[in-house]
Amino acid sequence: MDAERLTRNWDELLQELRVVQTGTQILTGFLLTVPFSSRFEDLTDQQRLIYLAVLMGSVVTTTLVLAPVAFHRMLFRRRQRPWLVEAGNVFARAGLGMLALTSAGAVLLVFDVVVGRPWSYAAGLSTLGLFLAVWLALPLLRGGPPPDRD
Repeated sequence: MDAERLTRNWDELLQELRVVQTGTQILTGFLLTVPFSSRFEDLTDQQRLIYLAVLMGSVVTTTLVLAPVAFHRMLFRRRQRPWLVEAGNVFARAGLGMLALTSAGAVLLVFDVVVGRPWSYAAGLSTLGLFLAVWLALPLLRGGPPPDRD
C-alpha cells in the first residue's frame, strides 16, 4: 500500500474515531456518577450487577477506541503506518461492537428500573438488534468488491 493511501486511510480512521470517542467518553463519565445519585440504593442486586457490567463495557469501549491514538503516540516517526492502519481498524471495529453491547446493556438497565424485567429484555435485545441491523447487516447487504490488500 502506498504512503498516500496509508495516510488517507489513517486520517479517515481518526476522523471516525473522533465521533465515537466523544460519545463513549460522555457515556463513561455519566455512568461513573450513577452510584452517587440518591436512587442508586434502590437498585436490586441484579440491577447493580447489570450496572457494573455496563460500566465496564463502557470503559472497555473507551480503551478500544482510544487505542489507535495511543499506538500512534508510541510509534510516532517509526515508519509503522501500515501496522497502525491495520491495528487501528481492528480496534475501531471491536470498539464499535463493544459500544453496541454497552448501549444495549444501558437500555436494558434503564427499562428494568423503570418498567420491569420482561420489558427490559425486549428493549435491550431490540436495541442490540437495531445496532446489528444498521451497523452490520446494512453494509454487508450493500456488498461490493473486497477491499484492496496491497
